[in-house]
Amino acid sequence: MAAQNPEHVPVEHYRVDPALFGGIATIDPNANGGYDKASAKPIMKALNARVEELQENLYAHGKERLLFVLQATDTGGKDGTIRAVFDRTNPQGVHVASFKKPTSEELAHDYLWRVHKHAPAKGHITVFNRSHYEDVLVVRVRELVEEAVWAKRYEHIRNFEQLLADEGTTIVKIFLHISKDEQRERLQARIDDPAKHWKFEMGDLEERTLWDDYQGAFGDMLTETSTPDAPWYVVPANRKWYRNIVISQILVDTLERIAADEFPPDPALAGLTIS
Repeated sequence: MAAQNPEHVPVEHYRVDPALFGGIATIDPNANGGYDKASAKPIMKALNARVEELQENLYAHGKERLLFVLQATDTGGKDGTIRAVFDRTNPQGVHVASFKKPTSEELAHDYLWRVHKHAPAKGHITVFNRSHYEDVLVVRVRELVEEAVWAKRYEHIRNFEQLLADEGTTIVKIFLHISKDEQRERLQARIDDPAKHWKFEMGDLEERTLWDDYQGAFGDMLTETSTPDAPWYVVPANRKWYRNIVISQILVDTLERIAADEFPPDPALAGLTIS
């Protein structure tokens, strides 16, 4: 029996339409959608259960593919989102690809080479923890290549994602939107708790000084590459519990479109008894 979601969490207003999008600043990172932590708990439980069912359908049918892209500033919550949203999924059909500093081998190829090989297979969900968008973000802000180089990449990326979509991959892209104050609190929490020291790097403080530059780069990323077949959602992420129900609802809505069909009974199994 399908899990029952007590209500549908509104998410469509977080989807980026480049023609109408007023910029990241128009989305309140502290938004709660009218929910509180207590009311979100049963919603999240139901959404997790529905994701579990739909992901099993996707895997069993073996026809559709889903690429789920997560981007954020440092401490934005990508790892926590993956843990919360995909908590009950089957690891056989859900894969996480993380993209960090390119290796020497990766740098010897074009910047999309290391990404394309991680695109999902039929029946699978692949989550990109960071992604090909690093090459219009950190590369731009850190001036690792000239503007004439990174500016062309928006078109490359649109074309790359359209290729995936034309070949049957459904693409959803999530930008986790936190405030600068929230980032400060999360970084400080890592410093104050020895158990979290492994998460902290001194380079995080240097990156934080470039906050405004990154916000500008994120804004251009969203407007340049949100397309009908590969849309961006800007999700308020200061409140982790609200972030989780919004993203889970986006995932459920997406899977409902591509994996909701249930299996008809196999007539060959009618009356079969195992002795």
